[in-house]
Amino acid sequence: MPRFATIDIGTNSVLLLVADRGPDGVFRALVERADITRLGRGVDTTRALAPEAMDETLRVVKAYADEARSLGAEGLAVSATSAARDAANGAAFMAAARERAGVQVEILSGELEAQLAFSSAWTDFGRAGHPLVVIDIGGGSTEVVFGVSADQFTFRRSFDVGSVRLTERLVRGDPPGPENRRRVEEHLRQTFKALPPPAEGFGVVGVAGTVTTLFAVLHAIEPYDAARVHGGTLGLAELRALADRLCALPLDARRRLPGLQPKRADVIPVGALILLVALEQLGADGCRVSDKGLRWGLLAHRFGGPRAPG
Repeated sequence: MPRFATIDIGTNSVLLLVADRGPDGVFRALVERADITRLGRGVDTTRALAPEAMDETLRVVKAYADEARSLGAEGLAVSATSAARDAANGAAFMAAARERAGVQVEILSGELEAQLAFSSAWTDFGRAGHPLVVIDIGGGSTEVVFGVSADQFTFRRSFDVGSVRLTERLVRGDPPGPENRRRVEEHLRQTFKALPPPAEGFGVVGVAGTVTTLFAVLHAIEPYDAARVHGGTLGLAELRALADRLCALPLDARRRLPGLQPKRADVIPVGALILLVALEQLGADGCRVSDKGLRWGLLAHRFGGPRAPG
């Protein structure tokens, strides 16, 4: 079977997917990895990628690219999202990736990022005749897409609200507490006013590390187990209670929570609020949880389809 790989370079984390494509065109994961390097630290203020953030991220990208090649991947797609889009030195990062890791990085537009996240979620959760809303919460941006099939969208937008961006911009002090929470939620409500009313009978899927982490913390899944997380449900009431808890806990206590990577502990309260306010704005009572997301959508986008005969 042909083997392909993707590397998703986000504002907060870098993810690797190596997968085999069967004759039916379906991809089956061989290796999945994730590392938090926070490429986008400080970008909201400086509009530039910090040298140490680039160095750490490129070290992981090179390791992932080397692993994908050693496993026989015949194609490797590497994408970067919000931090690289916003940074004045994004081109310098791409040049360094070519030189140091031997990869060509594609900086995705917010629109394409949204489309790929939706297509991935539709594969697992979509049903003909049932409209779907996909929320992809990243470190620098949040994509929201409404659609009725894998490639038919009624609304898609990338909002400049991510867990890292808003934490750096709006949170002062530890734990976040009521005043920081009020400021973040007010900003999010203003932002998500742009969401149209969803179609009757819609479902919601949340993708990416914030959503999977919230589910893992809620159920104390330690170590992380994708099989237990993917397809789970986060109810609005339990998400609200979890946001209350996260906003009240100091950072050291959050770092010790089962199911929470310590490197994500500083931004997870804001991540929870992004999901909570988005669901409230949509009038949803919760969402399904996807452990897949952009890296899977990029895989299908670049390497999809059954193997050509001969």
